[in-house]
Amino acid sequence: MKNPNIKWIYLLILSVIWGSSFILIKKSLLGLNPYQLGAIRTIITGVILISTGFYHLKKIPKSKWKWLFISGLLGSFIPAFFFAIAETEIDSAVASILNSLVPLNTILLGFAVFKIASTKRQVIGVIIGFIGTVLLILKGSALNPNQNYLYAGFVIASTLMYAANVNIIKRYLQDVKPLAIAAGNYVFIVLPALLILGFTDFFSTERLHHPNLPEALLYVTILSVFGTALAKVVFNKLIQISTPVFASSVTYIMPIIALIWGILDGESFSILQALAAMLILIGVYLSHKKRT
Repeated sequence: MKNPNIKWIYLLILSVIWGSSFILIKKSLLGLNPYQLGAIRTIITGVILISTGFYHLKKIPKSKWKWLFISGLLGSFIPAFFFAIAETEIDSAVASILNSLVPLNTILLGFAVFKIASTKRQVIGVIIGFIGTVLLILKGSALNPNQNYLYAGFVIASTLMYAANVNIIKRYLQDVKPLAIAAGNYVFIVLPALLILGFTDFFSTERLHHPNLPEALLYVTILSVFGTALAKVVFNKLIQISTPVFASSVTYIMPIIALIWGILDGESFSILQALAAMLILIGVYLSHKKRT
């Protein structure tokens, strides 16, 4: 008999990993531009996933490959660049907070496009979590009035793509192994990433002698191995054993982890932010679709 609580363990692990990813992106940008960061992140992750999941690729039905391509594009390739671009202007914690729009978009896209029903309990949970997210955004903007919030559009666009991706996996890739999904995604996007990296100045003498490059490469490697490769497999499994809305609720806990990193880095944490964090956790609980 399967443990009904295992999905909560997956959710917690992903929250810690992905909640730490935003600070890793910020640190990587000290020695890389956003296009180099997105490309290198995709290449390293692709090498890991394709090499470890190569055996499973041969077992994927031909009818599934088009969905793996779309899933890879929306769930991995484009967001890797969009988040890096966004964090050149907005704070890493703010980016993680905006990422909490994923569950709301998952419900909207799931209902409108994929015909995946959501319960009233899930809708209420998302709304409560969204209110907590708004409070965190307002407090973040008050603390950082000089940030260019137009770049937040890159994060919001990524949340729409993430929402579409979780619905695609749930509807069309439910019977494909999580590692096979992750590896199949990167079969399509590693080559474009290599081409993008080649068109940047990464191989120039100036870039290769950048004083922050070694440290930036260390951070992007950690980000790729844990924040992308390992997390992708765990996330795909979480989608399959729960619901798209529950799986995407990981983005509600991620801002809390990101804010903790901020505190460790000397940032302040207000009472309002603590209350908002409580609302987010309540939203995660309510978004869990219980069987009746």
